[in-house]
Amino acid sequence: MKNTLVNTNYNLPEQTNVYHGKVRDVYSIGKDLLVMIATDRISAFDVVLPQGIPYKGQVLNQIADKFLDATADILPNWKLATPDPMVTVGLRCEPYKVEMVIRGYLTGSAWREYKSGVRNLCGIQLPEGMKENQKFPSPIITPTTKADEGHDENISKEEIIAQGLVSKDEYEQLEKYTYALFQRGTEIAAQKGLILVDTKYEFGKKDGKIYLIDEIHTPDSSRYFYADTYNELFEKGEEQRQLSKEFVRKWLMENGFQGKDGQKVPEMTEEYCNSVSERYIELYEKIVGEKFIKAQSEDVSARIENNIKNYLNK
Repeated sequence: MKNTLVNTNYNLPEQTNVYHGKVRDVYSIGKDLLVMIATDRISAFDVVLPQGIPYKGQVLNQIADKFLDATADILPNWKLATPDPMVTVGLRCEPYKVEMVIRGYLTGSAWREYKSGVRNLCGIQLPEGMKENQKFPSPIITPTTKADEGHDENISKEEIIAQGLVSKDEYEQLEKYTYALFQRGTEIAAQKGLILVDTKYEFGKKDGKIYLIDEIHTPDSSRYFYADTYNELFEKGEEQRQLSKEFVRKWLMENGFQGKDGQKVPEMTEEYCNSVSERYIELYEKIVGEKFIKAQSEDVSARIENNIKNYLNK
């Protein structure tokens, strides 16, 4: 696929380490800086799919950039600069070993569990008789462990504290930040005719202070419904019009893939990858409220390397 960036292998000034995640490549610079590149890789069911999605990395990086700025009054975040449309440079923090997932509606993996009979989700008791995509009386936090490899696992607040993953006081502060960030994201989405359905936040610590790290309110970490059709579709029991990565998961499930052993990823044609790209761009334009400008380059990898080095050399 022309113009997609699926791998990086840079040698940056004062580079001490590089970590290749499912979607992001993170370069450690000296003791205090991280360079995070949002590649065009796409993952689902904790598996990196074989083809990249054009402009996906730019979409993710630029949405996160805007939401980091829009929430900086709630708590400090790691971002220092975005020297390239696909790159964020920021402070290196010690990440907490949990991800804070917050849900306003019963959907996605939570609905799949509920449908199978589960009524206790991460220590939260859910009432009987709920329907798919039903709004919770108030948002619930369903944390997961942060796995270096493989699947993140659901975990309760009590287990997190008992296992010493996060102290009680710090965990309660993370909860407060999570509710406040979700409230802000909900308000911004509502202004654009969207519902922020659920999302996840990651936090880290530097010099004794808590920071928001990684991405925020992107289609990879969040799910959005269109507000104008929510009630009608919910009453009819029909699928919601949504902007998230869920449409990729559904396509995979329809084609017999859920990340389980022995399953094969269906063929991702250029046409299919371009259609996914269009959905990502649609979300960008809808949530940000601006036209998406495709960053043009004959050689995306060289452009990124050049922009990073120019920034670091300053």
